[in-house]
Amino acid sequence: MAKTTTVDPRILAAASKVTAKRPKTVINHILKHGFITTQELKDLYGYNHPPRAIRDVREQGVPLTMYRVAGKDNRSIAAYRFGNPDAIENHKLGGRKVFSKAFKEILIKKYDSRCAITNEKYEERYLQIDHRIPYEVAGDNVADEQQPDEFMLLSGSAQRQKSWSCEHCTNWSKEKNPNVCRVCYWARPEKYTHMATKEMRSLQLVWSGREGAAFFDRMAEKAKAGKVFLQDLVKTTLERVFR
Repeated sequence: MAKTTTVDPRILAAASKVTAKRPKTVINHILKHGFITTQELKDLYGYNHPPRAIRDVREQGVPLTMYRVAGKDNRSIAAYRFGNPDAIENHKLGGRKVFSKAFKEILIKKYDSRCAITNEKYEERYLQIDHRIPYEVAGDNVADEQQPDEFMLLSGSAQRQKSWSCEHCTNWSKEKNPNVCRVCYWARPEKYTHMATKEMRSLQLVWSGREGAAFFDRMAEKAKAGKVFLQDLVKTTLERVFR
């Protein structure tokens, strides 16, 4: 790791705990040059999605701040440097822990190989382990393999939905209060009071198999014939039944 006398020792200590290649690359560049731009992330290191590389550093507990500089064509681009050492998140230092195969088997048995969001059954290989409270909010110290209730299984599409929603939540970006997450749909879809702090309710349904797919297609055709969205057709039908 390149030496510098201008970086706070607390930042240096936190940065020294980072071993993963991508965040370490970003950190070493900042240590050497004082900052790194999105253009450099692309041109020098081949990271075509620079925000992901920056997020990797932050997920390791090392604070970064963004500001604007002029790029090659004089257009304004993002640049990043180390942030306030008081913002170091010690519970994240060292990065995410890798889950054991035995732990996934425990969750598969506990949740009957079902996606927590859709309640649909999947083959084990299609399910991913996810923290109920996002890592960005609580890190790994809040939950470990001795606390299976703090984890959920998600299909790939459900995991992407959760990530997008969480990343656009104010609790993720500002407050970082685990208790807010505990009663969120994306953490406890079976019992929640909000969706990413918004007063909303959601029910995700999946029709599988030949008969299920045929039924879904019939509903879709009916919605098309009535010139309405399929979601609206299902909602109005349910409202008539339960009104």
